[in-house]
Amino acid sequence: MDTPEVVERLRSLANPAALDGMSRYGITVDRALGVSMPKLRALAKGLGKNHELALSLWDTGIHDARILASLVDAPAAVTEEQMERWVQAFDSWDVCDQCVMNLFARVSCAERKAHEWSVRPEEYVKRAGFVVMARLASSDRKAPDSVFLRFLEVIERESCDDRNYVKKGINWALREIGARNPPLNAAACRLASSLAASPSSSARWMGRDALKEMEAKASGGRLRDLG
Repeated sequence: MDTPEVVERLRSLANPAALDGMSRYGITVDRALGVSMPKLRALAKGLGKNHELALSLWDTGIHDARILASLVDAPAAVTEEQMERWVQAFDSWDVCDQCVMNLFARVSCAERKAHEWSVRPEEYVKRAGFVVMARLASSDRKAPDSVFLRFLEVIERESCDDRNYVKKGINWALREIGARNPPLNAAACRLASSLAASPSSSARWMGRDALKEMEAKASGGRLRDLG
């Protein structure tokens, strides 16, 4: 299917009744159709990987088409220029998270972009940096612990950012690093304990929430070991 055909297919799968619920969860629905993620994933599977189609779908500006673009794009074909163009267009946390988890975290420069985006002022760009960290912690089996120890330094540095989607992204990264293996759990727990005593309300929330989960996982013996 070409882009107009895919968009028509998306419209046929649309559920306008879902938009109110999406909006209540903080999702921007101005250009959304209300296609569910299972339906988007099934459509992506049928389409296969297609970089040019992904670029064209993204350019439609349709919320659902942009998530689909992240599913059909080929990581090896993605350039930094494309990543920067897309990340600057993020207008909703779900588009941010889906693009990162489905695509950006699988691009060769992902670790570097995580560091670069973590200091950017734009809320969704900065969130994207920490979602990359979370995704790498949960899925990159080859990355050494040193990668995630450096991420913990970034988390500590940026922990006072009180914007909702940023602090939730930072917390996510901290919890995923703590779930990776026992040594990283210990390091992440130390940082979380420090944050929990911070004068910053954002850092305190981050530390307390992450510490509760990481200590539970450590005591329950459910830590992954991807390193």
